[in-house]
Amino acid sequence: MSTDLPDGYEISADPDRLDPAVIHEWLSKDAYWAMGRSREKQDAAIANSLNFGVYDSSTGAQLGYARVVTDQATFAWLCDVYVARNGRGKGLGHALVNAVCEHLEPYGLRRVLLVTADAHAIYAKSGFAALEKPEKWMTRGAQ
Repeated sequence: MSTDLPDGYEISADPDRLDPAVIHEWLSKDAYWAMGRSREKQDAAIANSLNFGVYDSSTGAQLGYARVVTDQATFAWLCDVYVARNGRGKGLGHALVNAVCEHLEPYGLRRVLLVTADAHAIYAKSGFAALEKPEKWMTRGAQ
């Protein structure tokens, strides 16, 4: 799925390969944006999104995850991007984001949005940039 993926790893959008228990463990305990998220809430998010997993080719173990909320026509929100601690430093996060973007390209989306507090450089390598006119954007709910 992604040409910049290191040897020995694979990325898949097959929902049957996801390990929801592992994803919940990662996000609810180690991801600042999802701390404390219930398993029920995470399972609902997975069920209603386009999901991607990074896997060790030899063992099949899941090492990363990304979720996209999209109408597959005009807009997508890339969220819950996570690489397990034992998979970090190998370029898996960058490859995962690129694979997601490649997967979304045929939809001809006008905009793919994401929010990050600390990974701007990783996303910039994949073509993401700060909002040109943030004063146009509004939010409702937690910030």
